[in-house]
Amino acid sequence: MRRLSRLLVATLLPVAGLALAACELTPPSGDFPELTYAHLTPLRFDVASVEVEQAYQPSSEAPNVELLFPVRPGQAAANWGRDRLQAVGASRRMRYIVREAPVIETALETKSGLTGVVTRDQSERYEARLTVEVEILDDGGRTEGNAMTRVVRSITVPENATLHEREEVWYRLTQKVMNDMNTQLEETLKRILFRYLR
Repeated sequence: MRRLSRLLVATLLPVAGLALAACELTPPSGDFPELTYAHLTPLRFDVASVEVEQAYQPSSEAPNVELLFPVRPGQAAANWGRDRLQAVGASRRMRYIVREAPVIETALETKSGLTGVVTRDQSERYEARLTVEVEILDDGGRTEGNAMTRVVRSITVPENATLHEREEVWYRLTQKVMNDMNTQLEETLKRILFRYLR
């Protein structure tokens, strides 16, 4: 069993008083605000509507761990579409689709013996991937234009990190991958879908 799973069992079992097999494994929620982007300048498009679609379904199967995150990358990516894309036209529609938003956990090799006792190794690596697609459709449903952005970010945690410390690292990873996506997707939309921008 992974070190993270052991940590969650040790933390949650005494509190819940129930067998973990009978409940969904969810870490306690910390003080982590939702990531929103309404404070940024909206991207105004010559379309009558903007549809935000969450096509990615989070997985609870190893090595995926996105369901443990206090704010999931896919959730933050959907917020970006709702907050930044603005319809100011009379025809056409825009589809903003979160295609991919997994977070993959990889166990790292740690030192054993006396060296392992006196050192604090990084024990897990978390890689977040986001793929977002934007489509412009005419009133008949035909695609007039589309753009796609993919970003990847990773971070590691030390072997003796508490659950709350891990949540802080996971939240920071979501922030970083979203900062990357915000920059890259804005540039991509301005370059590829420039004729629809207003």
